[in-house]
Amino acid sequence: MDLKQYISEVQDWPIPGVSFKDITTIMDNGEAYRYATDQIVAYAKDKQVDLVVGPEARGFIIGCPVSYAMGIGFAPVRKEGKLPREVIRYEYDLEYGSNVLTMHRDAIKPGQRVLITDDLLATGGTIEATIKLVEELGGIVAGIAFIIDLKYLNGMEKLKGYDVLSLVSYDEE
Repeated sequence: MDLKQYISEVQDWPIPGVSFKDITTIMDNGEAYRYATDQIVAYAKDKQVDLVVGPEARGFIIGCPVSYAMGIGFAPVRKEGKLPREVIRYEYDLEYGSNVLTMHRDAIKPGQRVLITDDLLATGGTIEATIKLVEELGGIVAGIAFIIDLKYLNGMEKLKGYDVLSLVSYDEE
């Protein structure tokens, strides 16, 4: 299935000059959403994954159906102040400022093989932060899966040494 035909492109959103790649039109098509999920499940099974981890909120949308289909758990990565128990945190720089992601301190057992999921790889900052959290807890990043890779933003540079699946690639904006 060509998932690119199910991705809507919204020009000048959220700011002028940006061509936003919208996956909600994959999600609202049951056949396309199932196909995308099944592709990531097959990839994760090959990696012998024990746990799926995803950053909010679209990492949840991708990761939760994968963890459900595999019969394994899902651990959320959230912005600071959103998780109720003891957390670890990772602060990282954005183009204009910084951001903090957190994860429950007991979300991963040392040695667990983890699949990280998100809807889209852009500059790679969020996924790099998620990797740092997983590895701080002793998890092994067995794979990273995206629906979309925006190759022109060079996010893969931050993921060197990791096994990455992307279902759709855009070489230029």
